[in-house]
Amino acid sequence: MITGRLSAALLRAAALAALAGPLAGAPASAQTAPSAAEAQAYTGLLAAAQRGDVAALERALAARSPAEIRALLDARDGHGRTAVHVAAFARQHAVLRKLAAAGADLGTLENDRYDAVTIAAVADDDDTLRLLLGLGASAKLTTSRYDGTALIAAAHLGHEGVVRQLIAAGAPLDHVNNLHWTAVIESIVLGNGGARHQAVLKALLQSGANPNLADGHGRSPLALARARGLSAMVALLEAHGGKP
Repeated sequence: MITGRLSAALLRAAALAALAGPLAGAPASAQTAPSAAEAQAYTGLLAAAQRGDVAALERALAARSPAEIRALLDARDGHGRTAVHVAAFARQHAVLRKLAAAGADLGTLENDRYDAVTIAAVADDDDTLRLLLGLGASAKLTTSRYDGTALIAAAHLGHEGVVRQLIAAGAPLDHVNNLHWTAVIESIVLGNGGARHQAVLKALLQSGANPNLADGHGRSPLALARARGLSAMVALLEAHGGKP
């Protein structure tokens, strides 16, 4: 689910192998930002989004019919990315504002089923996330091939600030993905038990996330934390009503 560091897909696969039994062979897919070659080949709105060229974006949309503008906004690269996805990956805030004002769909999904909010969440990009939510993007979408959410992805990665933003924006606290994991569970089984993941778990529990939703094998978050020897997380769960 991440690029530019040890792939979260590999972490997920390792956790599956250790914890998920029959799910150990489940495919893991990572977010895919535009490559340098792709970015260089972009034209039109995609090029403007990648470079942050607001003037070029305005020229491309000028004197167009509504149908033509819609076609430009919906145009995709070979990975299914629209200008919104490209701008989110590139952290081009002025372009995102212009795209939103022009009527771009901020919730559209690319080929790996990521929206701009989840892209920002995975990147631990508080500023872009704040902008997207302020422009009306939703924190409630089901995204990724795991049928997860931006909140689950951020909890997995220990992005406390992002998690708090998403909670405030109404992200579903107890969404269960197709691995039968919630944000609470992912913070435990895919985290390292350190301060960042503890802070994420605390934020989730304090906001009302259910401490007792079990995984697909009936293991509670408390049981999973105990199995990994994560004493601080065990204490947090017990303090918020976690049961074995």
